Amino acid sequence: MRILKRLQAACVLFILTAVACSQELPIPLQDALKRAEIPVNAAAVYVQEVGDGPVLIAHNAQQAFSPASVMKLVTSTAALELLGPTYTWKTRAFAEGVQHGDVLDGDLIIKGSGDPKLTLENFWLFLRRIRARGIREIRGNLLLDRSVFEEMAYDAAAFDGDPLKPYNVGPDALLLNYKALMLRFVPDEGGRNVSVAMDPPFAGYTLVPPRLTNGECGEWRAGLRAAVDVSSARFAGTYAASCGERTWYVHPYQITHTQYFDLVFRQMWSELGGTLKGEVRAGSVPPTARPIAEWESVTLPEVIRDINKFSNNVMARQLLLTIASHVTAQPGNTTRGAAVIRTWLAEKGIDAPELVIENGSGLSRSERISAMSLGRLLEAVFRSSLMPEFIASLPLAGNDGTMRLRVKEQAVSGHAHIKTGMLNGVRAIAGYVDAASGRRYVAVCFVNHPNATHAMEMQDLLLQWVYERG
Repeated sequence: MRILKRLQAACVLFILTAVACSQELPIPLQDALKRAEIPVNAAAVYVQEVGDGPVLIAHNAQQAFSPASVMKLVTSTAALELLGPTYTWKTRAFAEGVQHGDVLDGDLIIKGSGDPKLTLENFWLFLRRIRARGIREIRGNLLLDRSVFEEMAYDAAAFDGDPLKPYNVGPDALLLNYKALMLRFVPDEGGRNVSVAMDPPFAGYTLVPPRLTNGECGEWRAGLRAAVDVSSARFAGTYAASCGERTWYVHPYQITHTQYFDLVFRQMWSELGGTLKGEVRAGSVPPTARPIAEWESVTLPEVIRDINKFSNNVMARQLLLTIASHVTAQPGNTTRGAAVIRTWLAEKGIDAPELVIENGSGLSRSERISAMSLGRLLEAVFRSSLMPEFIASLPLAGNDGTMRLRVKEQAVSGHAHIKTGMLNGVRAIAGYVDAASGRRYVAVCFVNHPNATHAMEMQDLLLQWVYERG
């Protein structure tokens, strides 16, 4: 009833300002859906002027839809407000035992905090700080403390049956380099072979290249018949010379997070002149351990720029668990993260009973939100002090991120900050449009239908319509 009264009040305001509030989609958008063979009830649209302004369109706006990656806007706005724009993640190293010269006669412990952006470059600098404390040889073990996140079973094939995809990497309190591998294939037609390089390199790791063949390149990844495990990466298939040099980013799902960390650490530590005598395994920081080094991540706004501009699912998962651990002071898990966000929305006066959060990234078949709930959240964020940081994280239409190739030839190009979402059967956009009139509007559009892949024309027309008519 409260939502209905809000819509009625908005319509009255529109009448007073000679602008029509409509539950119907504008004719150009209906026509675009017809061309795509998508029924109008498979789309939800919500357009509102920011600053508690009037609602232009509210079509199916209260219905729950799959938002795909647009769900990242909920997670990132919650993070900005609950963690704060200066929030950083800290990865810490501790020593347990006695140090004699450059020999640590004991264990090195590394405690993670869920840093979503602990890249190889940053990890190398972190290890340099440990070496700067005079430690070269570690005669004990390397213990990995992941206690900030709850230990959870994770199936990398559960979402789409393709566990090698980098977006299927599971969360980890000591996530290193997104737990990804870059494989580079270079054919040598003179030598009739293929060379394979891997980054990051693993200590003591074997690479078995594919056979070089003639013919078309085609589906070259499938032809490799890759098998990546803790000891080797083997390619029992073929690679066509016509492919030239190619790069493939994979998730080595048969390698655990601990094993991945082990292989990278030993390689980098060796390159820095160090040795590790013991094992790499899970552990915790004992009370008697002394701190020796710390790595502080980039601030939260830089992290959410990566999440929203480039739709990074792995980082979004990390962010939801960070929210959970920070607010509840308990090990982060998705249930706690979802509960924290629900409470936060309620405190902002946004009642979203349809909201379903599985992992906070939108890479899910169960996550749901309505166009109105998301629109109201975007409107509230715009009126907050965190507006500049948030808007800067969104792709600029026609210019960068996942919107760089869209609306390039339309007048709205450069005048909209829009997050995109895409799954099989789902296309979504949400963000802000700066209209030609000088007004700014929240715009949300979800399409859930088998033909959703053809909905981009309608969504791009919506942005142009708001720019011209708003």
